[in-house]
Amino acid sequence: MKGQRTEMHDSQCALARALDVIGDWWSLLIIREALYGRRRFNEFQKSLGLAKNILATRLRKLVDCGVMATSPAPDNAAHKEYVLTEKGEKLYVVMVGLYQWGAEHCFTPDEQAITLVDSLHGAPLQPLQVKAQDGRVVGPRDLTALLRPAGEGRS
Repeated sequence: MKGQRTEMHDSQCALARALDVIGDWWSLLIIREALYGRRRFNEFQKSLGLAKNILATRLRKLVDCGVMATSPAPDNAAHKEYVLTEKGEKLYVVMVGLYQWGAEHCFTPDEQAITLVDSLHGAPLQPLQVKAQDGRVVGPRDLTALLRPAGEGRS
């Protein structure tokens, strides 16, 4: 069927499985908004300008995958709130990495852009780095993908 997305939930590749959960830009932008403190459907909709049906579909998938959860509104209103789970909050590292990549490669020097800063000191974040177990910074040519036997820990 044309336009049907291939599901990757059975893939042996962690990246493919992660993209199966959050692999479209609307889901990542919803997660960004949740990291900024948005919790209500109408807040997401207003901030993103996203069609309600698409937003509802993406939120449902994020809840079904355990990235977000719903909770009753604290003011006892009829609506529910969407909150990041621990699993969802851990995506902040991915979000910062994508943000830093975009800041470096998607703007011209004369364009104005948002900067992420440390809330405590107001200083820009250090660029993310991938490090080996011994603390060495590793680059893309320093990686090898190996199949981990079932039952062994994650890494």
